Amino acid sequence: MSISPHMDWVAISSKQILNITAKAALKFGNEAWVLKKREEKSLEASQMKFLRRLLGITKLDKEKDQRFRQKTGAQNIVKEIKLYQKRWLQHVQGMDTDRLPKQTLQYKPKVATTCTEDGHKETTKTSTAI
Repeated sequence: MSISPHMDWVAISSKQILNITAKAALKFGNEAWVLKKREEKSLEASQMKFLRRLLGITKLDKEKDQRFRQKTGAQNIVKEIKLYQKRWLQHVQGMDTDRLPKQTLQYKPKVATTCTEDGHKETTKTSTAI
């Protein structure tokens, strides 16, 4: 089964539904994510599963993922997340130093030196509250 031209209204409203629901759910809290290949593949699979279901196309129809993206105008979710993270980092770097997100980004644990019972110095890392 292929996506027929008379279903353009479905693709348009599908894109709106995708932007409102699926993308929001998949991208929630992604500012601090470190994505590995496994997570990237999982995110892409979730996005494609949502698109297939939305358009009523099964894997048995053997439609390519790229065709779904072209028809619906959907971007690769991993690329969107990486772009958003880059913009977020630039935004935080431009903040005043008294803002909590900037302090969190610049946080470095303090190193404390203590003496043990036998008189040797011991260096330990201690975290301090922001």
